[in-house]
Amino acid sequence: MNRRERLKQELLNAPNLMTLGRMALIPVFLYLLFYENRRNSFLAAAVYAVCALSDWLDGWLARVSNKVTTLGKFLDPLADKVIVLSALVMLVRLGRVAVWVVVVIVAREFLISGLRSIAASEGLVISASQGGKWKTSLQLTGIICLMLHYHFAIDYVFGIVMTDFQAVGTTLLYFSLVPGILSAADYVRAFYTLDTGEQRG
Repeated sequence: MNRRERLKQELLNAPNLMTLGRMALIPVFLYLLFYENRRNSFLAAAVYAVCALSDWLDGWLARVSNKVTTLGKFLDPLADKVIVLSALVMLVRLGRVAVWVVVVIVAREFLISGLRSIAASEGLVISASQGGKWKTSLQLTGIICLMLHYHFAIDYVFGIVMTDFQAVGTTLLYFSLVPGILSAADYVRAFYTLDTGEQRG
């Protein structure tokens, strides 16, 4: 099997198709936010939640079905970054996110991607940290809340509370910066000390 056939086979497996499907939803939530109103904000948040859920699902499916591929290792993080950054740029346009927050998030992603690329060129792997996983969870939840934006009455079991999702989303996004910055420092320290896991080959 030549390289073109192998790439085609990898592209058409279920996890990678889910990743491509996730990327195809980007114009949908951007369109909904561009024509922003209460209804469209709710729909955009729902579409983004599907993107977040499919991110977990395609990774799980790839592992359990033993379909972790080279193409998937490239596409999955690419889709994650494009989806998050697309949402944040649109939220900045709507005035729902401060520009400096997006700058910090983008700078962190560039830093870690650069370190991983350099490490990979030297046959080393920098594993994802627990702090990075906390960052991702808080960030995704925060973005969904910022897309909702408006006040909604939510039943919290103990009672119905009118919830300001703009305030909740802003708080969660600020909180996500803490594990994000700390995990970035861990990546830099791991790279500097060459404590980057097992060497390949």
